[in-house]
Amino acid sequence: MSQSKPPKLCLFPLTSEVSSRGHLCIGGCDSTWLAEEYGTPLYVFDEFTLRSKCREFQAEFTRRYSDTEVIYASKAFLNGAVALVFKEEGLGLDVVSGGELTVAQSIDFSPDRVYFHGNNKTVEELKLALGWGVGRVVVDNLCELDLVDIMAREMGINQNIWLRLTPGVDPHTHRYTTTGTLDSKFGFPLTTGQAETAVAHAMSASSLNLVGFHFHLGSPIPDTSPYQQAIDLALRFAREMEAKYGFHLEEFSPGGGFAVRYTLDHSMPSIGDYAEAIASKLTSTVNQLGLASPKCIIEPGRGITGQAGVALYTVGAIKEIPGVRKYVCVDGGIGDNVRPALYEAKYEAVVANKLGQRETAKVTIAGRYCESGDILARDVTMAPVSSGDLIAVPVSGAYSIPMASNYNMVPRPAIAMVRDGKARLIRKRETYQDLVALDSG
Repeated sequence: MSQSKPPKLCLFPLTSEVSSRGHLCIGGCDSTWLAEEYGTPLYVFDEFTLRSKCREFQAEFTRRYSDTEVIYASKAFLNGAVALVFKEEGLGLDVVSGGELTVAQSIDFSPDRVYFHGNNKTVEELKLALGWGVGRVVVDNLCELDLVDIMAREMGINQNIWLRLTPGVDPHTHRYTTTGTLDSKFGFPLTTGQAETAVAHAMSASSLNLVGFHFHLGSPIPDTSPYQQAIDLALRFAREMEAKYGFHLEEFSPGGGFAVRYTLDHSMPSIGDYAEAIASKLTSTVNQLGLASPKCIIEPGRGITGQAGVALYTVGAIKEIPGVRKYVCVDGGIGDNVRPALYEAKYEAVVANKLGQRETAKVTIAGRYCESGDILARDVTMAPVSSGDLIAVPVSGAYSIPMASNYNMVPRPAIAMVRDGKARLIRKRETYQDLVALDSG
């Protein structure tokens, strides 16, 4: 491998290198070989980075607050292969659907380490969760509180639950990914009295065991102060509920939403920074209020899978509008990554087969879909690019594939896992036959 390290390489998986041929290599695998072997668009996950991030979250938080459990937020990206990595690394799972529950079941994940979130869980999903013995149901509203109590009673079980609180803290992220403010579809607001009503209701329910509180402020949260504000509010509420109803806070989750660095011109708190802010505030506030120290559960998603994933695309048409913009069109787009169109997310990109060349071309990477908003990266600087080149977009491991669609009836891409110079498919590419297999009539 060459020793040349382009600045953008820091955004790629930890094993990323530049080969002597000037190619991007991930996990010891040449990206051009991966594209030839599996086709494009292709998502590549680096197993070393996945495991390293799991261990970093565990180490940074437990070093500061020993009774911490790390559970992975499955909505960022989940399938059997990555779930098995999390199982082996000792993480729990935060799931939000029957589908994510089923993935956990498929690899014999311990149900008591699975936490079931969501603002509108269906009866069928709750039957699946309660019947499997899911560890915690994170109750989001009074309708669900009644429903879980009734179902648990009918099944002859006593279900452990958390209540999701809405602390009314603005995390200063995109409005579509803000969830902790008062005007949100999620959780029981503290300021309206509805959270207290939920506590009283849960404490009197015959088949529920209220063991904890949870909040989630949004994602990605670019600083640590919102966590500290929300922790203070939630713990003061816990102290009030202890005085009024005899509730003892055994478990407490400040959620996830930990940001990752997508572009070179943005800096984000480190995992250690988040850990220090959360652990110090939790410890000091518990001591100040005279509460028993609860178990702390954190829920990283993109913080684990974001940097571990890379999207590979092949360049097709190139359109230059003199004095305006140069469009480089690739064989993917909003069908596999809707984040730029939905959240105005920004990405860097490189020409994976020309990493040895100077980046002098300013281009806009456009997708293949019939939407003007199908832009993956606007006005990025790369090596001179030609049709047939391979484009690599880093930090693509979270919230891309999970929100993928078959828009324009385009099959969703394959996913490969790399490690120590070897690659394996962890999800096959869809075929046209797959797209019509469920049609009837």
